[in-house]
Amino acid sequence: MTTTFDKREEGFEKQFAHDEELRFKAMARRNKLLGLWAAEVLGKSGADAEAYAKEVVLADFEEAGDNDVLRKVTADLAAKGIGEAEIRARMNELLAQAVEQIKKSG
Repeated sequence: MTTTFDKREEGFEKQFAHDEELRFKAMARRNKLLGLWAAEVLGKSGADAEAYAKEVVLADFEEAGDNDVLRKVTADLAAKGIGEAEIRARMNELLAQAVEQIKKSG
């Protein structure tokens, strides 16, 4: 027999899974946007910029959290005089942008 509690628990589980999926999509999109921005700073364009952005997205799978992505981009942009604080600020801006893009795309 299914109780109201069981239905509520199932609803929470589905919402959690949905939220986690949206979070994953937002982080991946943010990392791609960050990669495209960093590629532009590095003077890359077209296929080179897309390939670099893909490297940034893949860097996120090295460890939990943002430190792996931050470390990669910081190392790559150090020669351009762009530091960790500026990159972290850009990451925050781009996460908000990524969330908005995902909300609009449904």
